[in-house]
Amino acid sequence: MTDLLTAENALNLVMLLFLQAVLGFDNLLYISIESQRAPVAQQKAVRFWGIVIAVALRVVLLFVMIHLIDLLNEPFFIMDWDGILTGGVNFATCVFLIGGAFIMYTAVKEISHMLSIEHLGTDIKAGSGKSAAQVVGLIVFMNLVFSFDSVLSALAISDVFAILATAIVLSGLAMLLLAEKVTDFLKKNRMYEVLGLFVLLIVGVVLLGEAGQAAVHGMEAAGMAHEDAKALALHVFGYEIVPMSKSTFYFSVAVLFVVEIIQSRYKRKLTAERSAVARRV
Repeated sequence: MTDLLTAENALNLVMLLFLQAVLGFDNLLYISIESQRAPVAQQKAVRFWGIVIAVALRVVLLFVMIHLIDLLNEPFFIMDWDGILTGGVNFATCVFLIGGAFIMYTAVKEISHMLSIEHLGTDIKAGSGKSAAQVVGLIVFMNLVFSFDSVLSALAISDVFAILATAIVLSGLAMLLLAEKVTDFLKKNRMYEVLGLFVLLIVGVVLLGEAGQAAVHGMEAAGMAHEDAKALALHVFGYEIVPMSKSTFYFSVAVLFVVEIIQSRYKRKLTAERSAVARRV
């Protein structure tokens, strides 16, 4: 126990909490949006159990990855269709590909559903047809997809299971506290829900980009030289799949929100001016 109470572990815990906060933004956004697809009376319980189960499974995932990191890093298939598709495929590649494709599908489907609404006063969630158990399952599944990236990043900071698990549990508690507030905000400001869906669409693109480099990062973590690991990067028609940087992602999100705020203020100003002109006439 005394071995854990060191200045190095304390600093690592602070860094891990910051990392979880940064990487957990898209996760929290997904939980807030997806939970609204459940029956209204069960939405709060869905968010609670979705987060609790997901955090518990994230700790299990962390334990597994610490003990099986070499096996998970090792590519189990090498694609060598020269000029068409080349690169290595490991466990992380599959997780990012499936998760990225699924979250892009979800975002596009919900955006299309919003565009098909004829009466704005109608509850857009009423036609989702998802049970509470289905929504909890989706939240847990996507939480694990998001977790994979954050766990890999966390392992680069510390390999002490107790410190890593503590950071995960504390981030889970933070999500429990914030999920209700974020959901209420989206309900009161429906325009930001549309923005949230576009942000999730970008997240899907980010995950697909991560898939292209998953085998590279995995083998570098296992000790392979960068030049040798680079040969495992996915290439499509000769072009390397490169992940979007976190700074680019957050800059894109910030631009989306700034544009929406400016557009909303301009729309209100334009409406006020038209009303003033109509009164004068």
